[in-house]
Amino acid sequence: MTAEFERLDETRDQNVPWKKWGPYLSERQWGTVREDYSEGGDAWNYFTHDQARSRAYRWGEDGLAGISDDQQQLCFALTLWNGKDPILKERLFGLINSESNHGEDVKEYYFYLDSTPTHSYMKYLYKYPQAAYPYDDLVNTSRGRGRNEMEYELLDTGVFNDNRYFDVFVEYAKDSAEEILIQISVHNRGSEAAKLDVLPTLWFRNQWSWRASAERPSLQRLPGKRSVVKAVDPKLGARYLCCEGDVPLLFTENETNTQRIFGAQNRSPYVKDGINNYVVHGQTDAVNPENQGTKVAARYHLTVKPGGTEVIRLRLSPLAPTASANPFNDFEDVLAIRHKEADDFYAVVIPKVLNVDQTNVMRQALAGMLWTKQFYHYDVDKWLEERGSDPFKAIRKAAPRNDHWHHMYNGDVISMPDKWEYPWYAAWDLAFHVLALTLVDADFGKQQLRLMLRERYMHPNGQIPAYEWNFGDVNPPVHAWSTIFTYRLEKATKGKGDLEWLKSNFQKLLMNFTWWVNRKDRTGRNVFEGGFLGLDNIGVFDRSAPLPTGGYLEQADGTAWMALFCQNMLEIAVELSMSDPEYADMAVKFFEHFLWIASAMGHMGGGNTGMWDEEDGFFYDVLRLPDGQAQRLKVRSMVGLLPLCAATTMEGELVEKYPELKGRLVRFLETRPEISSAIHDPLKRGVAGRHLCSILDETKLRRVLAKMLDENEFLSEFGIRSLSRFHADHPYVFHAGGQDYRVSYLPAESDSGMFGGNSNWRGPIWMPVNALIVRALLQYYLYYGNDFTVECPTGSGRMMNLYQVAEEISRRLANIFLKDKDGRRPVFGGTQKFQEDPNWKDCLQFFEYFHGDNGAGLGANHQTGWTGVIARSMHLFATTTAEQVQKLGKIAAVVEVDTPPKPVAVVAAVPRKDTSRR
Repeated sequence: MTAEFERLDETRDQNVPWKKWGPYLSERQWGTVREDYSEGGDAWNYFTHDQARSRAYRWGEDGLAGISDDQQQLCFALTLWNGKDPILKERLFGLINSESNHGEDVKEYYFYLDSTPTHSYMKYLYKYPQAAYPYDDLVNTSRGRGRNEMEYELLDTGVFNDNRYFDVFVEYAKDSAEEILIQISVHNRGSEAAKLDVLPTLWFRNQWSWRASAERPSLQRLPGKRSVVKAVDPKLGARYLCCEGDVPLLFTENETNTQRIFGAQNRSPYVKDGINNYVVHGQTDAVNPENQGTKVAARYHLTVKPGGTEVIRLRLSPLAPTASANPFNDFEDVLAIRHKEADDFYAVVIPKVLNVDQTNVMRQALAGMLWTKQFYHYDVDKWLEERGSDPFKAIRKAAPRNDHWHHMYNGDVISMPDKWEYPWYAAWDLAFHVLALTLVDADFGKQQLRLMLRERYMHPNGQIPAYEWNFGDVNPPVHAWSTIFTYRLEKATKGKGDLEWLKSNFQKLLMNFTWWVNRKDRTGRNVFEGGFLGLDNIGVFDRSAPLPTGGYLEQADGTAWMALFCQNMLEIAVELSMSDPEYADMAVKFFEHFLWIASAMGHMGGGNTGMWDEEDGFFYDVLRLPDGQAQRLKVRSMVGLLPLCAATTMEGELVEKYPELKGRLVRFLETRPEISSAIHDPLKRGVAGRHLCSILDETKLRRVLAKMLDENEFLSEFGIRSLSRFHADHPYVFHAGGQDYRVSYLPAESDSGMFGGNSNWRGPIWMPVNALIVRALLQYYLYYGNDFTVECPTGSGRMMNLYQVAEEISRRLANIFLKDKDGRRPVFGGTQKFQEDPNWKDCLQFFEYFHGDNGAGLGANHQTGWTGVIARSMHLFATTTAEQVQKLGKIAAVVEVDTPPKPVAVVAAVPRKDTSRR
């Protein structure tokens, strides 16, 4: 029982608010839909980075290495100034979609080095140049580059030459649930002394400007205490920020500088950018001499020797400091204890068989997951009203987006994909986040899944919201998959699962399933569309837009997702039926519905144009034209691999408990032989008497695997590509309306902006779909066992069972981040600073996706969200063997023999029927 496990138990069982304070600030609030009140919905240009220092936000706050309470009333973050920048470094800078050749892109180097799930200890690193930050150079050079050129990065500008930069480490340690120690350590990596202003900043989120009745909070210097700030909020109560040393406090208001932004007179002389104007421009009247306001910074003016370090310490507490007690007496001891407790916690979480480098990768992946929480506030009805688009008024402006989501109210801490590039939740991303999060905090994972199903999130028609740019877009239905995974994990680790939570989720997921059936099965033949479905740029056309040919697409991935959805709902229903017979009929319903969907995919289809192509041995989308003709769009992509992922093993507990159901199931299949004729026979027993629900029979499975495991097609040294390398020499070309639509293999950035500047689903490696493939292979292994082997790689002569294939793919994925024999990490590509410099090479970035041939990181460089599943993958294969998986099946819970039996030391390795496993 480590101290961090005890804190988790206290949070759950005693309501001790260990999670009240955490890294809940966004890293970019500007340029978001929430802050967009433009007529045409141009969020990026309506509220820019240049305006952010001067303009109060409406719906949230951002900051550098920041924290806040869980309602984001009081915020703390780091501010820096090197004496040369034109503005204070208060927030991370990046390019908007129109400025970069590959879409929006943060241009900073920062790293989430550590965090416990209660945030009792956190560590963050920011690398700050000593030369002026090259804002204009980054924008102008990037604008001049084409889509086929490399991105222009901050290292390319030369500002880090000769190591003329500061490493700024920020550490947080909680002395109690609401008392936080803050240490800022500044290291000068250069060969000359350098000056730096460090301005730890405390402020209140501006709520008073938007609500006439809102009580205004206050910050003021504590009388008789030069370096202590008292913060008072009607709801939060009082807090005290104690700053070590005799340091000046600079007060202003978190109010818009209307003079600068709108050319209108300011209500107060003290505005949001007052501290910036005081420090950078020497405007002495820009801060309040009366030492009060709603934003304050302590100004530490440092001169750091070459190779030297300066340390700043602060304490944020609900208790006022006393004259007799020094708030920093026990500071070093508490910080050291919390750091050690974090080490103790991860010594249990991370398998001991992993080496030092593997341990570092897994720990930073999990730290990134925990740092990427954000308080997300968005009242869509209020937002529509404020922009003149109130849906209940007869005379109203048209809203550019989310007009039909006026029921939605969000005000929660949510796991984000990337707090700079994607500082808004995405439903299908979140389902993958939970895979990693449950390694360290199962309660938070459960809460996140439940949140998306609450009435103030889910649409009344049953749709789960996608993301703020278009809540009504269609994400893959993976919520049930993540739900059954999370349930099985808890059951394996605690001996029982949370049936009430599972039952509640199941009821809401029924609504979502019905929405899919009613909205996305155009012809009622169990063949589904869905459009975007997360794979934005992988197809011939924009699948969310009207087709240039007319007609519609029958989507192999959309239909496969629904087959998997059925399997997940079947699993949940079976689990619930073990204690409540009312759910037995629901299990039968979802079993039969899966068979209808699988059969629709497996059959050739009318006119020999079904999704399965017998000649190629692969699945494709089908284009159905207005004149009744149809053809397959023969692009070998992840779209055609997803049917493989719809596989689940069954062990017969339903018919054992309810024998009368067996006859119903058998009669259903016997009277409809056409259903199972093109798919795997669900009555056929495999290893240990198990049954298999699968679209692919053994012949189809072998044919699809042959392509997937071919290094000239899908199998890369670093995982499974999203597009076959076959298309490098054989691009797919479709002719329509006098125009050619071409799909070629591109291992890195896409050359098509079909979904905007950051559309990149072509040839790279994406962690979440690889996770689905690994999970499916383990399901097939449970059924077929050791006797079913395939060549891996195809043509190599090396035969593997499917557990070994899954392990091999997982190993290749992990190799993206691990040092190779030359000490280089593929994720860093050709960036020498990251590959060679001792102060860089172990600081990891978990990118959105990875180069299909060399594993270099691409896209959002802090999307630890779904890329964080690498931690779950590494944990799984470090704690299980093929023999254990076969022996334990659904109860596959493996406790490391040298590890105390704590919950996170136990992995629900491969549940017999768990479609949430990768």
